[in-house]
Amino acid sequence: MKNFSDLTQREILAIAISSEEEDSRIYTSFAEELADRYPATSQVFREMAAEEDGHRRQLLEMYQARFGANLPAIRREDVKGFLSRRPTWLVKNLPLETIRRQAEAMETDAQRFYVKAAETAQDVGVRKLLGDLAAVESSHREKANSLSEAILTESAREAESHTAHRFFVLQYVQPGLAGLMDGSVSTLAPLFAAAFATHNNWSTLLVGLAASIGAGISMAIAEALSDDGTLTGRGAPLIRGAVTGLMTTAGGLGHSLPYLVPGSWPHAFWTATSIAGVVVFFELWAIAFIRARYMDTPFLKAVAQIVLGGAIVLAVGVLIGGA
Repeated sequence: MKNFSDLTQREILAIAISSEEEDSRIYTSFAEELADRYPATSQVFREMAAEEDGHRRQLLEMYQARFGANLPAIRREDVKGFLSRRPTWLVKNLPLETIRRQAEAMETDAQRFYVKAAETAQDVGVRKLLGDLAAVESSHREKANSLSEAILTESAREAESHTAHRFFVLQYVQPGLAGLMDGSVSTLAPLFAAAFATHNNWSTLLVGLAASIGAGISMAIAEALSDDGTLTGRGAPLIRGAVTGLMTTAGGLGHSLPYLVPGSWPHAFWTATSIAGVVVFFELWAIAFIRARYMDTPFLKAVAQIVLGGAIVLAVGVLIGGA
């Protein structure tokens, strides 16, 4: 890799040309990715892609006038500390805010490059062009805002806000809730069966940890393999799997950790069991609330499904453990 200070004027222009070309393609990719979910924002990115392509033509004309038709095979990745970007635009179903932040980072990087390149340029024409492009890049946020105001009408913003909420539910709330329900409910029976069978806090804790972590791993794998999110719009499978797995584990750990109460304490078993019972009560009501809030389930129906079902599972565990 080369240091920026070692670049020739020809190489600087070549990097600028390839950078503008790539940025135009990235904005086009963003536009295509958002076309179905956020058509108005997609149009904004198409406008920005067209502007980047215009910059590329300006730079290419300047290069051809100074150095001819042959471009050196050098890209920004070949320069130390320059414009290192994660290829997030290759990922499907990115959240809208992630795409916007990526676009802002691209414009900031481009503006910084043009300022630095203009300072090193010896040719007056090249220096002026690079300086002008630096000013354009620094004003791109205002350009994006003006495009947004023209394209993102109030009705379009409301539609996109509704779409964003729907995708948030599909990509995060739904898998997280599924994990929380599974972890909170499915681990009740083995945990309380172990508790009432052994009356030993440490043994019960180990069973709870095993059940919680095991369920978390199982649910994470199942969710990640369920679909790739391309057709359903449910987001990246690895993210969904991670959310589901973590929430499953958290749901089980909530009523397992009370059994950390030392066995040397007076009435240690009943103290831990009482705390675990209170935790279960709040867990089940929290799940019912989330279902009512995000899944459009009537609250009383959610209570009947979750709280009553959890109570039955808990009772089964107690009965089996006490048998």
